[in-house]
Amino acid sequence: MTIDTADLKRMFDTIAVAIEADKDRLCQLDGVIGDADHGIAMALGFNAVRDALASLDLAATEPTALLNTAAKSFLNAVGASSGPLYATAFMRGAAAVKGKAALADADLIALFQAMAQGIKDRGKAEPGEKTMVDAWQPAAEAAAAANVAGKALAESLGAALAAAESGAEATKEMIAAKGRSSRLGERSLGHIDPGAASAVTVIGAIRKSLS
Repeated sequence: MTIDTADLKRMFDTIAVAIEADKDRLCQLDGVIGDADHGIAMALGFNAVRDALASLDLAATEPTALLNTAAKSFLNAVGASSGPLYATAFMRGAAAVKGKAALADADLIALFQAMAQGIKDRGKAEPGEKTMVDAWQPAAEAAAAANVAGKALAESLGAALAAAESGAEATKEMIAAKGRSSRLGERSLGHIDPGAASAVTVIGAIRKSLS
């Protein structure tokens, strides 16, 4: 199965709908340990991406150009924390599939891994610090392992989602070491990191749209 620019546009549309539906929950999670605006920021970002991609001539656009457009529009819409992280993710993803008109399963897994690495590099975060990296990194590792084991894309993305869910759940037991919630110290215990929670929503939408 190959994935083309139209499939990637549909993927971003699916993410935008999922994040919009999850916006209030994400703001509530963020209200406990942050500024209560994470859901709003994520919805602004992905709605901006959806709007920007709607005007592209998909037949004349390669995946790399679409992903770079997504990066730029997300960053323009969301200046704060999650903006540069997701913009970097999409730019790294764009670089990973440069020159390809359509993506095979392995290309999509490479794109997914590049996104996770971009978030990690830009946020300078390691797993265990109660950030979205705690969902994205295990998801990328699980997707890659499933792909290497010869699993179909749907199965690989299913493995990614399961790993992201476990990773997000595990952030409850962590003390925040990065970002605004790190000021709370021990008080951040017992709460899921909102960035990890939204990562699960994003990864779930990716799986849904591409499976």
